[in-house]
Amino acid sequence: MSVAVVTLTLCLFMGWRSGVVVGSVLLVTVLGTILIMWLMDIQLQRISLGAMVIAMGMLVDNAIVVAEGMMLRMATGSTAKESASFIVKRTQWPLLGATVIGIAAFSGIGLSNDATGEFLYSLFAVVLVSLMISWVLAVTLVPVLGAYFYRKGIGQTTGNELSASQRWFKRALLGALKLRWVTIGALFVITIVAYGSFGMVKQGFFPPSNAPLFFVHYWGPQDRDIRATEVIAKEAEARILEMDNVTAVTTFIGQGADRFTLTYAPKSANENYAFFMIRANELESIPAIQSALADKLTDLDFDASFYMERMQFGPGSGAKLEARFSGPDTEVLRELAEQAKVLLFADGQVKDVRHNWREKGFAINTQFDNYNAGIAGVSHNDFSQTIQYASNGVQLGTVQDGDYAYNIIAKMGKAEDTELQSIRESQVWSTQQRQYVPFTQVSQGLELMTEEMRIHRRDRVRTITVEAEPGDDETAAKALARIRPLIEDIELPAGYSLEWGGEFESSSDAQQALGAGLPAGFLVMFIISVLLFGHARQPLIIWLVVPMAVVGVVTGLLSTDMPFGFMSLLGFLSLFGMLIKNAIVLIEEIDLQIEEGLAIRQAIVDATISRVRPVSLAAVTTILGMAPLLFDAFFADMAVTIMGGLAFATVLTLIAVPVLYSLLFKVSYRQS
Repeated sequence: MSVAVVTLTLCLFMGWRSGVVVGSVLLVTVLGTILIMWLMDIQLQRISLGAMVIAMGMLVDNAIVVAEGMMLRMATGSTAKESASFIVKRTQWPLLGATVIGIAAFSGIGLSNDATGEFLYSLFAVVLVSLMISWVLAVTLVPVLGAYFYRKGIGQTTGNELSASQRWFKRALLGALKLRWVTIGALFVITIVAYGSFGMVKQGFFPPSNAPLFFVHYWGPQDRDIRATEVIAKEAEARILEMDNVTAVTTFIGQGADRFTLTYAPKSANENYAFFMIRANELESIPAIQSALADKLTDLDFDASFYMERMQFGPGSGAKLEARFSGPDTEVLRELAEQAKVLLFADGQVKDVRHNWREKGFAINTQFDNYNAGIAGVSHNDFSQTIQYASNGVQLGTVQDGDYAYNIIAKMGKAEDTELQSIRESQVWSTQQRQYVPFTQVSQGLELMTEEMRIHRRDRVRTITVEAEPGDDETAAKALARIRPLIEDIELPAGYSLEWGGEFESSSDAQQALGAGLPAGFLVMFIISVLLFGHARQPLIIWLVVPMAVVGVVTGLLSTDMPFGFMSLLGFLSLFGMLIKNAIVLIEEIDLQIEEGLAIRQAIVDATISRVRPVSLAAVTTILGMAPLLFDAFFADMAVTIMGGLAFATVLTLIAVPVLYSLLFKVSYRQS
């Protein structure tokens, strides 16, 4: 679809000849990219296909510049060979440098060692391969096809005649050049306002999946047997299947599902846990199903907790809101966690509040009497084996039956007694006296008590994690901004600490890993921009306009109410490469016309006008090529970021770059 949209756009604005030439090169580029993906063992999946759509508009940039130059050259009477030779020699190295810069803009994700980098690596690989192929074909295949489709003298009567749109643009450009301080001031103010408005943009990480799947987690009392959990799980499954719009339920008892996708993080084995994977008829019915299930499952087991979870794009991280308290004492940690839970419940908007230690379980303290046991000659091992024999039984060995091994268990034979009674009436073997001693003689009595059943540690330090989910109509970042000051106001004793996990941690880790690779990418971009021109002022112009691209990004995200997530960040960084690429081609054209003897005042205007159509078409094709991604939940915010940013970046390239060039080179347009 993107190939067809881009090709039709080129035919509409450049004519059918150029549309066929550039469209053919685009098709060959896509086929070549798929071939190399196959050789690199990169599969066609959501990320790689999305990367091809993202690169679609960028792929035609090189071909448009060469095709436009060749067509205009032939229109003045030059032969196909002369025109191809002239334009390729003139643009091949600037286009190569600009292409490498476009690739370097995505280098952060390619160099990321985070789980997000692993998840999105194919995006960088596909962009790298496709852009390099596009440059090779632009300087080889475009001239060949141009020789067949372009005709001498067709399309333009004289080399200096301008179209109506070009004349209008020339007047606007001359006005901006004459009032360059006003133009720069206006751009500066708009940029500052955009950065100030960035706080109004919703923040996110990865959006929910558009697959009609969601999960239900069941947690029973911590000391519940797995057989009791199975009974509850079967009844819950039957109730879920009774609901409208539910097509299938897959139930796992005692542990989570196998990791069927990178974005799912399974729970570890636990006898009181059950996991339900539910498929709905359609995505839109999931909120209604979840709302109905909340009431339908709660009265099934009042001692248990049921938590809903939407399947996510991006690496899984458990709960979206997590506050971790770490320290040495379990009672203090539980008290801190309870304080945090009270604050979260009082918030009224966050939901599914819990902590990962769950409740305590009951245990029997048999109170070994060291003094009397020493007199009776009973060791700790003798005492423990007696308790095991009276309760769960002692394993004596195993018996093999084909492929299966069964444990041989010896247990006290009084089935009518409770385990407590069996323990009290048991006899403990004394290895020193070689006789049995009553249990009550070596024990201070049985005591029923509670104890921790699950103690989690991070970096070998006891850590309890308070978990919650944001409200239905808010992002995790918005909920965190509201509750974070409240949780951080909890007074922590000496030796205890608080840190934030969940989506905040995952997003921070992903951005940190992305940021670790960005310096290398930006260094490559800067070095190439300097090497291409051999001077400082031209690269300075390019890097001055780069921060202004935020105007289009903020405008696009606010107008569509899209969050600025991790994919938006990638789109923002790639936008830098697109903007720099267009600016390089324009500044290189200005310098070339000056070298050919044209006055600098005239060269700035003529070169900019000559680049209006290539730059505008590159932007239009990229924006239209991105249009299919607006309907994909994973790439939607990235598409809006690039589309909005590139629309304003085109204005920056055609207006801000010439104005800054005239300012830094001290060229005045106030005199006619």
